[in-house]
Amino acid sequence: MIEITVEPCVPGLRSSASTLLRAKPPAAGKGAMSLPRVRASITALTLLSLVALVGCELPIHPRDGSAVVQIRVAPDSVALDPSQTQGFVASGRTAGGDSMAVDVTWTTSAGTITPAGVYTADTGAADVIVTATLVGSQVSGVAHVRKRRVAPQAGHVFIVTEENHDYSAVIGSSSMPYLTSLAQQYGLATQYYANTHPSIGNYFELATGQIITNNDSYSTIVTVDNVVRRLLAAGKTWKSYAEDLPSVGYTGPDVGGYARKHNVFALLSDVVNDSSQRTRLVPFIQFAPDLANGTLPDFSNIVPNLCNDAHDCSLTTADTWLGNNIAPLIASPTFQQDGLLIIVFDESGSDSTNGGGRIAWVVVGPKSKPGYLSTTLYQHQSTLRLILEALGVAQFPGAAATAPAMTEFFTP
Repeated sequence: MIEITVEPCVPGLRSSASTLLRAKPPAAGKGAMSLPRVRASITALTLLSLVALVGCELPIHPRDGSAVVQIRVAPDSVALDPSQTQGFVASGRTAGGDSMAVDVTWTTSAGTITPAGVYTADTGAADVIVTATLVGSQVSGVAHVRKRRVAPQAGHVFIVTEENHDYSAVIGSSSMPYLTSLAQQYGLATQYYANTHPSIGNYFELATGQIITNNDSYSTIVTVDNVVRRLLAAGKTWKSYAEDLPSVGYTGPDVGGYARKHNVFALLSDVVNDSSQRTRLVPFIQFAPDLANGTLPDFSNIVPNLCNDAHDCSLTTADTWLGNNIAPLIASPTFQQDGLLIIVFDESGSDSTNGGGRIAWVVVGPKSKPGYLSTTLYQHQSTLRLILEALGVAQFPGAAATAPAMTEFFTP
């Protein structure tokens, strides 16, 4: 008989534990255990004894909470974006410092939390306290949720996209004194990179958070989530003001100085398949009257023609166009009250770093930090995020959902 006796963790279980760890080898002779088999049996029994001993060392985790003096919540501190989710876990601690599994009730000062401890942040700016309270007790523990800053709210957001020039050819260049003056007065991203080459993928990134295609002749209607869908869901208005667009609601191919690849709103299913939304595709000549009449939408996508965006003509031509058409916007009471303007190039002319090369990105607005220079690496998905954040939209298409927020450009 080989017997290994293990003292049980719970009194009264010794006999059963001993029985589990006994083995009676066959009698000598035929069928007798060989020495290796005996050793194997001893090894197995020894392992069983170790398991039993380890089991004695494991802490007991009663769920009635009778001995709990403290609730701990993990993580105890976390930073979240608006509408982002985070799972929390609660455990109990005894006076002796042992950990215990417990049943708790979850509550939160803002946002929502499920009975399983899954928290969803609200869209407010205030920090939040998540509380786990022991069932049947007043013992509780808390976690702190810090809200990541979002861009200040704007009543009107505008974006102007220029074409195909490197950062070094634009900022500080004698060819673009007006844009350089805006960069010096307001905010400039010195490490901003396009996503791809050629143009169309960058415009899609700005509208959908995805490159979609690198075929500038692409004409397929795109059904993915996009800026128009998010704006409409939030009750916001928009227009795309495209220079040389032949008519309101035009979704066809290039005409004269108009290039559809620079106005991908005309390829979004939310626009093309909705007659009322198609009327939001308008010639740029409507921009000045809308500004004068106070009828600008919440979001304006501004598309210069192939000459005035520096695609076919010089940077000097593009800069002059900005001075003639954008300077009046910036000076207007509407903009000075709550406007936000982004001027960005779609891609570089000779660089493919980070996909599309280093390009100029300038932000203008009454809430932007004066003379601010950022060295953070950004790409077009961050611009899409900024556009929506500034209009109070908390759901972002494609890569914009995880893109770095551009809040550093604004005063708290």
